[in-house]
Amino acid sequence: MKKVLVVDDSALVRKVLGEEISKFADFSVVGSAIDPYDAREKIFQLHPDILTLDLEMPRMDGLSFLAKLMKHHPLPVVVVSSQAPEGSKSAMTALELGAVEIVPKPGSQFTVPDVGQKLIYALRAAASVPVEKLKISQLIAGNDKKPLKISSRVLKTTHKLIAIGASTGGTQAIEAVMSRMPVDAPGVVIVQHMPASFTGTFAKRLDKVSPMQVREAKDRDDITPGVALVAPGDKHMVLIKNGARYQVRIKNGPRVHFQRPSVDVLFQSVAINSGENAVGVLLTGMGADGAKGMLEMHNNGAHTIVQDEASCIVFGMPKEAINLGGVKEILPLDRMTEAILKSIQASRN
Repeated sequence: MKKVLVVDDSALVRKVLGEEISKFADFSVVGSAIDPYDAREKIFQLHPDILTLDLEMPRMDGLSFLAKLMKHHPLPVVVVSSQAPEGSKSAMTALELGAVEIVPKPGSQFTVPDVGQKLIYALRAAASVPVEKLKISQLIAGNDKKPLKISSRVLKTTHKLIAIGASTGGTQAIEAVMSRMPVDAPGVVIVQHMPASFTGTFAKRLDKVSPMQVREAKDRDDITPGVALVAPGDKHMVLIKNGARYQVRIKNGPRVHFQRPSVDVLFQSVAINSGENAVGVLLTGMGADGAKGMLEMHNNGAHTIVQDEASCIVFGMPKEAINLGGVKEILPLDRMTEAILKSIQASRN
């Protein structure tokens, strides 16, 4: 059983989160803290395995506390954040600092049971992260992010596309891949497990670091060279073929592997509609989402690549894809973009 410390200045939120966590036998709430100073004392008294952390608190904000925690006493942290634009931006920064997952605060947009479901999934993801891997995202941030160069003749094509899926640890991994993409790379479609209202902020962040244009996908957006589309939170994204063009459809539907958007849903549609013209990339994440879809892509002629265990925060999704036999290459994150572009170049020769 994993011990959880709830850190939030709101007594109501502490109560709600504590009650939801206590419904599950694999977690025990050992205490709560009203601010970072209280949390520091409780950490040394109670020795929790995981923290839930509010980012807006008195005396010291959550981001400052998180930075200090990761430097001096690393622990898996699940951020419980407001869905407001300011909260979304802070949550993205928290992931960069080493937080494992984001959960929306209970409120008008999310019911308590919905938040509870997301919270338990996030806590289980956090519980699967070895403490020594918590600083991987900070190491990624220091990697070379210069865009790779490849012949424009190779890249300027409307019938090639790149499909990327990720979950826990994926925001930094996707950023590492996209920051090195050439400006005229084939169109990219991305599924990152993330609550609604956070994916738009994530897309904007990617747009700042990538030479490609990155935006949150809208229904019937075309797939075009130089543009990457991020699936909106709480919606599935699928690829369709409309004449000679590829488009995405944004739709509702049941959760797949407890997720919406689901990597499997995207990858399966890519397998059907793009076949050998696609490259499938599966990055760090808990669970099995994307594994079956990648196998279908592989069987339909796509080039398939997964992130290796050493560079993953959580090796769950890539491992499942490998076990199913749908993987062509297993690579460290710093070689991923180069491998994607090489496979596209090889397919043109």
